[in-house]
Amino acid sequence: MAKQKQKTDPNYKVIAENRRARFDYAIEEDIECGIVLEGSEVKSLRVGGSNIAESYASVDDGELWLVNSYIAPYEQAKVFKHEERRRRKLLVSRKELSNLWNATQRKGMTLVPLVLYFNHKGRAKLKIGIAKGKKLHDKRETQAKRDWSRQKQRLMKDHS
Repeated sequence: MAKQKQKTDPNYKVIAENRRARFDYAIEEDIECGIVLEGSEVKSLRVGGSNIAESYASVDDGELWLVNSYIAPYEQAKVFKHEERRRRKLLVSRKELSNLWNATQRKGMTLVPLVLYFNHKGRAKLKIGIAKGKKLHDKRETQAKRDWSRQKQRLMKDHS
């Protein structure tokens, strides 16, 4: 009898998630990027100390950068410590990079980091969304829809 594949991969792990992004922005498309990290940064991410809530991505001089992301200092790294809020290079193909540049420069879109995670191979990846900022009335509408769906679920639960 063949051995069944495990449903949960031990390497896959979400490190940081930007929950606020889907509320503040209308995300049209998302892209998975590699991220260039130092050794102590990878160790710190494995422990789980990071934040991408205030960060954003930008295309500068033909390269994609993650700006203002926070990775906590790794305590065991005595000599080779890293800067917590340095700019980190993101890895995408040339075609994707030109699409991102067109979206930001010509269409006025924003590149918002959504999720920082380790993939199934154990490599750190970042999912960025090509997004357009929501206006205040759009945010209220989203909130109203969310409240109504919660209330609907409660009503369905009570009646069954």
